[in-house]
Amino acid sequence: MTRRSARSPAQSARGSTGRPGAEGRARIRTAARRARARPYAPSAGRDRGVPPHVSPILWTVAAYAWRLLVVGAAGYAVFAALGRFHEIAIAVFLGLVVAAMLRPVANLLARLLPRPLAVACALIGSILLVLGVLALVGEAVAGEWDTLVREFRDGLDRIQLWLERPPLRLDPRLLSDVQAKIGSYLSSHRAMLLSTAVSGAGRVVQVVTVAALGLFCAAFFTHSGDRQWGWFCAQLPLGAQEPVRVAGRAAWRTFTGYTHGIVLVAATNAVLVGIALFALGVPLAVPLALLEFFAAFIPLIGSPVALGVAAVVALATKGPVVAALVVALIVVIGQIEGHLLHPFVMSWAVRLHPVVVALSVIAGAVAAGVVGAVVAVPLVSVVWSVRQALRGAFAKA
Repeated sequence: MTRRSARSPAQSARGSTGRPGAEGRARIRTAARRARARPYAPSAGRDRGVPPHVSPILWTVAAYAWRLLVVGAAGYAVFAALGRFHEIAIAVFLGLVVAAMLRPVANLLARLLPRPLAVACALIGSILLVLGVLALVGEAVAGEWDTLVREFRDGLDRIQLWLERPPLRLDPRLLSDVQAKIGSYLSSHRAMLLSTAVSGAGRVVQVVTVAALGLFCAAFFTHSGDRQWGWFCAQLPLGAQEPVRVAGRAAWRTFTGYTHGIVLVAATNAVLVGIALFALGVPLAVPLALLEFFAAFIPLIGSPVALGVAAVVALATKGPVVAALVVALIVVIGQIEGHLLHPFVMSWAVRLHPVVVALSVIAGAVAAGVVGAVVAVPLVSVVWSVRQALRGAFAKA
């Protein structure tokens, strides 16, 4: 090989003096024009196989878009399956709730008793406690029923007179027509109401079945839930076992924390409402307090609705003054729950913005009614905690 043939193209474009000749300068100008005309494509995009005529931003967006479509389709399939077998999903959720509440009690009893006997004692004791509370509520309603019916009639008459007086001055015939229309509707749709009651009886059987399956699941979750989860993780591929274990620990920690916190918040609200209604002389203070307890499981919405029912009862039985006091009680309970109970009780378990909580409750109610509103917040909380735990685990790795 001669010395001339060994020269590089860059050297051949230069003259003998080492400076670019006419041919070299022409090549440089041509290369510069092509560089200015060529669209920007970073080397990382070229390394990933991005075609030169496609924008890297569009390529990245498209890559994320089809992945999001796959994730959305998988999520839709999961929720469609849950909707098809929603009784089983509700039973499993109830079993997890009961297990989260009873597992500390069972662990404490297991120090003195065998594990199966400790779980049985905790489960039977909780059932007896719930039945006792329901019996107390039923006795309170039965004892005040006659008085309540009489006070409701008198209260409706008082409300009618109040509506007829200034400043509203409603026509008495209008109110009489409304009562007549309600009575005619009930009489003409008696068959439909009867069929609705019969279907409601079928619903009762369905609720009892779901509750029995939930208790059955709760017994096994409380007794050996950790071993069941360990067996499930062992069936997965080796690379997925540790991430699933991390996600499971984070999910259970958040779920138990939320369950304990919401029960404490609901019990505090029920006690405050019961004391206030009893002090105001509103009938059915105990059942209304129990309604407040169950309604508090729906954040931001449940408590105002339950206290609204209490305000209607107070308006019909005690007049507008007591009803106004109950409405003021709604504001006070809301402030206590939002600024005292949730920050101190729930913040260590659920770290969600109030806007996220509100949107989750509304979305759950639209998707699955009352059950969806109850399940939405713990579901979002668990998903967020799992995401944070996996992110921290991968960051350490």
